[in-house]
Amino acid sequence: MRAGRIKISTREFEVVDHPIPEPFLGQVRLQVKAAGVCLSDVHLLDSTLSPVYLEGDEVTIGHEVSGIIDSLGDGVTGWSIGDRVIVCAGIRDEKGRIRTQGFDFDGGFAEYMLTHSESLVAIHGELSFEEACIIPDAVSTPWAAITQSAQVQSRQSSAVFGIGGLGVHAVQLLKIIGSDPIIAVDPLPEARERALA
Repeated sequence: MRAGRIKISTREFEVVDHPIPEPFLGQVRLQVKAAGVCLSDVHLLDSTLSPVYLEGDEVTIGHEVSGIIDSLGDGVTGWSIGDRVIVCAGIRDEKGRIRTQGFDFDGGFAEYMLTHSESLVAIHGELSFEEACIIPDAVSTPWAAITQSAQVQSRQSSAVFGIGGLGVHAVQLLKIIGSDPIIAVDPLPEARERALA
């Protein structure tokens, strides 16, 4: 298969031929249908960010992934080959560490990828793979900030600082839960126009 891999020591990125992975106990293999490019991926390439728990010096990047289950490892229940899914970007390992896909282990800039079955979320047929792939980051990150950190309730006011990829989704999510008013703050006029739209 083809995979987009980075060598961390040199920050060299290359699309290479790479072995198709086989799922182990509790894992599934996905045929990747879409993978979003996150600013975190760019920061991995430019050395602003680095993997924390990567074993080795190379990794297939990509943590915004949607696809179809292609193969089931032993012990996987509740999922079937052909299921349409997205993949949560992080997973807690046996040592209790949160490891990030595409940083600490191989991600989705590839034709196929492995993930633990617990990190899957089903998507319905009306949602395209391209739309779905950003949910594990650009949608879930502001959702956690709004509902867990800030605990915003209906009819409460809110302010979003920065209306980029995460911020524009935050505005939409705040609207869905009924926050009022929603104040969007950004020095770029086009970002404020995005928020109004």
